[in-house]
Amino acid sequence: MGSTQTVTAGVEQVAGNRELIQFDPEKFERNFDREPFEFRHGLSELEMFQQDSLLALAETMGKAPRDYFIAGSAPKPGTKFYDVPSGGLSPLQALETLDQRNCRILLKRPENHEPKFRELLDALFKQVVDMRGGLGSERVVRLETALLISSGSTTTPIHFDPEIGFFSQIEGEKFYHVYPPACAPETELERFYIRGRVDIGNVDLTKLDAAREHVYVLGPGKGFHQPQNSPHWVQTGEQRSVSFTFVYETDASRGRGRARAFNYFLRKSGVTPAQVGRRPGVDAGKAAVMRAAKPLQMAGRVLHKAQRVLGGSKLQGR
Repeated sequence: MGSTQTVTAGVEQVAGNRELIQFDPEKFERNFDREPFEFRHGLSELEMFQQDSLLALAETMGKAPRDYFIAGSAPKPGTKFYDVPSGGLSPLQALETLDQRNCRILLKRPENHEPKFRELLDALFKQVVDMRGGLGSERVVRLETALLISSGSTTTPIHFDPEIGFFSQIEGEKFYHVYPPACAPETELERFYIRGRVDIGNVDLTKLDAAREHVYVLGPGKGFHQPQNSPHWVQTGEQRSVSFTFVYETDASRGRGRARAFNYFLRKSGVTPAQVGRRPGVDAGKAAVMRAAKPLQMAGRVLHKAQRVLGGSKLQGR
């Protein structure tokens, strides 16, 4: 981990001797990566989230097109994510005119452009790892942050993300509608993971169990944990919203994605596979096969290997 002294000192001035994030240990242990749960944080008054700093960061990140995404408001929560018009503005242009249009700014990986975000990420992730009691045999394969700055009254449509996340509201109000990952249909997850890349995943809002929806009304100092693959859609309040999130993947969480990619081929061949997570040993075998395959080109080879890895022709429910 890098030095956290500067950021931690800044938070201590705002929040006394409390941790950067105040978790309920029982909720964390019971719900981590299974169900969303709320927490409190002391990030909102840090200088790095104030307007002058955001403008400077937006200007810097405008030179890295792969590290930002600018889009309008979705007409409704169920709109497909990439059906919403996007592009046309730099981050700085979008930020300076945020009160003149419905706009969503996503600044990806600011820690690669501003050292303070790297320090903050290291401090926050250490807290999560400590709460988990360490990572055990898991290895981190992706760890990054994002800033989300939106006009008032904008909607981010339903989707899911392939990562474990911790979301903090910094400024303004946000209404966050999120479902446990178990609500995401396995067929949707399989279609996503077969692509083999980090992106957002589409999901049909009408097929989600409304009884399992969590609705968080987030203001400064409030946040929540978002498990991997949790479907969600978001609406801002009447004023500008600034949010910060940090996410990570381990080799184990990425392996579950590869197992789902394997299940895609099984399902295509007429086999109904067991849900990922019910048979960890079998999941590991599936992930190992997919790690060596080029998913979109090797369906035949994958299924041939499946015969050997999972026990001949008895694939149903594997």
